[in-house]
Amino acid sequence: MTKRNVAAAVLAVALALAAWLGWRATRDRSPAPADSVAEQDVPAAAPAAETIETIDAGGDAVPTGGTPMAARVAVIGLLNKRNSVSRELTLKPGQAVRIGDTVIRLRACEKTAPWEDQTLTGAFVQLDVRGVDARWRRVFSGWLYKERPALNVVQHPIYDVWAKSCAMSFPAGGPDTVPLGEVQPRSSAPKSPARSAPEPAAPTPESAAPSNSI
Repeated sequence: MTKRNVAAAVLAVALALAAWLGWRATRDRSPAPADSVAEQDVPAAAPAAETIETIDAGGDAVPTGGTPMAARVAVIGLLNKRNSVSRELTLKPGQAVRIGDTVIRLRACEKTAPWEDQTLTGAFVQLDVRGVDARWRRVFSGWLYKERPALNVVQHPIYDVWAKSCAMSFPAGGPDTVPLGEVQPRSSAPKSPARSAPEPAAPTPESAAPSNSI
């Protein structure tokens, strides 16, 4: 074998060794596949104590001309099924209160107008519950109706929440009622008969025309 062939063989072996070493280095530096992580519930933000947090809910009036949303007041019932203790919570839309391991938020409340056929009183409520692992989870978010509780039910083994009332008012007479200026009342007394024109007075002797007789 000539020197040239030996040099070529050595060069080929060196290149192959360098390529193999480079491949090993690249594989060693590549990150290991991440372990699969189970999805976890994001803990809901909750007040640190039994205080009420106020959230701006806006003050625009509803199209019916009723009480603005921010000025309404709702009463929400809370039941602990373990000890059968129930409480009444008075909240405005945008407020939340923590009771033990629960946080109740009121987003809105509504009731049908007096001139409507169907009567419903509803509240949009969100319920967060702290579990045994000290994590907060949203277990309910939706409308609850006083007259029809079966329309939406809080499905939780310990706590139950329901709507009791929503204090708001509506304009008298309906949404299309427009107050006008004050109207003067008409008199109920009969009208007196119209006066006739006075008859001319009879002429006096002094003013009578002279007679033609002599």
